[in-house]
Amino acid sequence: MAQRRSGLKLGAFLQATGHHIAAWRHPEAEANAGHDFRHHLGLVQAAERAKFDLVFLADTNGIRERSIEPLSRYGQVVTFEPLTLLSALAPLTSTIGFVATASTTYNEPFHLARAFASLDHLSGGRAGWNLVTSSSDSEAFNFNRDAHPAHADRYERAREFAQVVTGLWDSWEDDAFLRDKDSGAYFDPGKLHVLNHRGKHFQVQGPLNVARSPQGHPVVVQAGSSDAGRELAAETAEVIFTAAQTLEEGQSFYADVKGRLARYGRHPNDLKIMPGVFPVVGRTEAEAQEKFERLQALIHPVVGLSLLGSTLGGVDLSGYPLDGPLPDLPETNGPKSRQKLLIDLARRENLTIRQLYLWIAGARGHWQLVGTPEQIVDRLEERFQNDAADGFNIMPPHLPGGLDDFIELVVPELRRRGLFRTEYEGRTLRENLGLRRPAHPARRAVAAE
Repeated sequence: MAQRRSGLKLGAFLQATGHHIAAWRHPEAEANAGHDFRHHLGLVQAAERAKFDLVFLADTNGIRERSIEPLSRYGQVVTFEPLTLLSALAPLTSTIGFVATASTTYNEPFHLARAFASLDHLSGGRAGWNLVTSSSDSEAFNFNRDAHPAHADRYERAREFAQVVTGLWDSWEDDAFLRDKDSGAYFDPGKLHVLNHRGKHFQVQGPLNVARSPQGHPVVVQAGSSDAGRELAAETAEVIFTAAQTLEEGQSFYADVKGRLARYGRHPNDLKIMPGVFPVVGRTEAEAQEKFERLQALIHPVVGLSLLGSTLGGVDLSGYPLDGPLPDLPETNGPKSRQKLLIDLARRENLTIRQLYLWIAGARGHWQLVGTPEQIVDRLEERFQNDAADGFNIMPPHLPGGLDDFIELVVPELRRRGLFRTEYEGRTLRENLGLRRPAHPARRAVAAE
């Protein structure tokens, strides 16, 4: 196996009390973490001290669970809006990147272009946008709609949305602002570019009322793994957060998406693939297993069943026996790739409904690792060295303890093997991820002449 030129990349996927569905019930978890700024600050500063590339916040514009009984038992009902939180964290950190989720389905391009460009300025070039299409009809009901748009329509809108946002980010050339007090010239008119976009979904004149940001564009991240999601990622994404259960699945996804880049004039190094990993770390196998079983024992059956139904795309499983097989399901209008992953797993492993909800209670379909630091690094190294990943998005089981365990136990082993940095390579998120800063289209046109 050939060693890569640079080490693997690490993201800290922060989910208030942690990723396990029962994390808020853990004795060491802060039950009110969703609205505790000091809690989030401590997590981000710990990840920065460990030299993580970025922290990542997921988001949704609604509460997916409609049944009050399981909803009343969730620990993730109320959380901060990500861009607001990251803007507050920016001046209290120096190098770690900030990736926030914002949907193309229930937002407008100008709003998001302005917000992420502003975060990039506020953070000194550390912003990233996790470009998603909304997967739940609970969001539709909060935005003057009676139904959620079809999967294909959401991705069509997302593609045009991304084009508008990147066009707005290029409203100004890097050196457009003269601010010459003597002449009275604030900017060079020749370096202002008005978008005047007219498309199927959007009509946006521009220009953006934020200067071109330190990174040129904030880093664009995606998480879709359906065929439409892969194509959109090949066209627009610079980082992909994905789920893969086996080495072969990871290699197949890696080769497929990177193989699509050439049709958009892109190089494989222009895209970093970072699968999600849910690590339960112990100094011994027995300790790791005990930590995991302790969390599993905290799952209320009502919550487990609701989680499974939601992850499968909003399916009501309450009429089926918990210890019976997963029934045949219609294709979802929600997250198609995740539904397929779970159905395939249930059929392959002959899992009951209860076994399946226990299986997803922590990682929700992502890669779950329970073991010693050496065992976990063995698995991460295998995927990194065999073209299945460029890095990993770490999903701590509970917080802060799960992140502390990874930093204290796993990161030193990664460094011992030469797989992870000891110091940041640069100041911006792009520099640390090894991504190129996009040249302004006007400069590219001049260079081509």
